[in-house]
Amino acid sequence: MGSKASAMAERIRTQGLVAIIRGNFTRQQILAIGEVLLSAGTPVMEVTLNTTDALGAIAALRQQFGDQLIVGAGTVRTADQLQQTVAAGAQFTVAPNLDLATVDQAHQHDLLHLPGVFTPTEVQTAFVAGCRMVKLFPSEIVGPRYLKALRAPLDDVDLVPTGGITPENIADYVRAGAAAAGIGSALVTGPNQSLDDLAARARALRAAWDAATSKQVDRETGKQGNR
Repeated sequence: MGSKASAMAERIRTQGLVAIIRGNFTRQQILAIGEVLLSAGTPVMEVTLNTTDALGAIAALRQQFGDQLIVGAGTVRTADQLQQTVAAGAQFTVAPNLDLATVDQAHQHDLLHLPGVFTPTEVQTAFVAGCRMVKLFPSEIVGPRYLKALRAPLDDVDLVPTGGITPENIADYVRAGAAAAGIGSALVTGPNQSLDDLAARARALRAAWDAATSKQVDRETGKQGNR
């Protein structure tokens, strides 16, 4: 990865949570979601390309929030789509699949791209193509034990599980080695969700992630101290 892509990966690792917006939202609703996420301490959001007016929403978010909010594009399945998201101002891209032409296009722009992977072979293929952070999808099918098993031989790749992650199970994913987590309907439930509900869910996820990562750091520090 280039320097900009590496820096973005570090920002996502630091924040931990990626809020996923998918569906029939108006641009104003998405801007309001961005405001709530920022105020709730979860300033990374991914607008999927199968969301209404996704590119326009990404551009509007970037214009309104600048670098305060980290705005990515999701469901970026082709190199042409990646070009469109770059033009809209996306700061990173995510895909449900591993498409090497899209990965190459991202490298040309020094843009962080998280391809979707599921098997050890796909993780390794992405790694050889230059991806050091990937999306484990769909994670709810296999859960934290599978993530831990992948991490054992592939510990030089950051895995971002996506799908089925909640405040109740997020600690299991942290202990299994998640570098960050993509959060969909457990956070943003749909166009009819109240902003108060969104804020409460964002705060709960933030608190659960921070508590889990803090315990993980203490655990790892204790292990080092016992050597």
